[in-house]
Amino acid sequence: MAIGVFDSGVGGLTVHRKLVRRFPGADFVYLADQANAPYGGRPGEEIVELTRAGCDRLFAEGCDLVVLACNTASAIALRRLQQTWLPGRRRELGRPVNVLGIIVPTIEAATGLPWEHEAERRGDKVEKLDILAVFATPATAKSRVYEIEIDKRRQDVAVFVEPCPELAGMIEGNAGAVQLAAAIETHVGQITARIGRPPDRAILGCTHYEIVADMFRAALKPGTPLIHQPDATAEALAAYLARHPEYEAGSSGLRRFLTTGKPGAQHELVETFWEAPLSFERA
Repeated sequence: MAIGVFDSGVGGLTVHRKLVRRFPGADFVYLADQANAPYGGRPGEEIVELTRAGCDRLFAEGCDLVVLACNTASAIALRRLQQTWLPGRRRELGRPVNVLGIIVPTIEAATGLPWEHEAERRGDKVEKLDILAVFATPATAKSRVYEIEIDKRRQDVAVFVEPCPELAGMIEGNAGAVQLAAAIETHVGQITARIGRPPDRAILGCTHYEIVADMFRAALKPGTPLIHQPDATAEALAAYLARHPEYEAGSSGLRRFLTTGKPGAQHELVETFWEAPLSFERA
């Protein structure tokens, strides 16, 4: 069996690369829904259906476990799929299958607390707020998942979310470095103005943004810590596999890359990040 990694496009490769390094002997199949990327501006029902179709394709490729390496899919579709689709699909396939997201481990990393923890509500005044900026797609921002779930766990963390409508598409479309840096600087400036000062920490709440993490570091106040979703996801998956031996990660080191878009070599920005030539086959 293999581990499936799904994203609307190439952004999930940031998570995939970390998973491959964490589990070098495991088998991985990556699926990019580039024909429909980016997801961030799509209606919720479309996001749910596209995510379901992508997971089903990875199940058909022999994956029992699929990681949604996409904040938008994790925020909008994951709970629906887990509650209303997966139980019946398991019965139809006759084997254990599951879909995991990247937002839960990101929030655990941001709060330093397990997902199950909920803070006791107290009336005490918080002396010092930790200001956390989240850069996200419009769909993820609209879901308010980061504000809601972090507030449940930490009253001393104030979350500000900056929707970046164009950024994932620019990265997917191989925009130039000058154009990308200008867009990122604009979004950092906008959220800084809303907060009234630079944030203390930041989450790159779209896996595409991790490809240009250096540009975010340059635009943010020097030394601003970034919470890296790939690292958090890799550790969370290791813990999940240790708790669930029924899911096998494989042992042949298989690496397959599928796309619903145009197969073939990926563009320079992606290959520079991947540190090697990268070619996709048609899904």
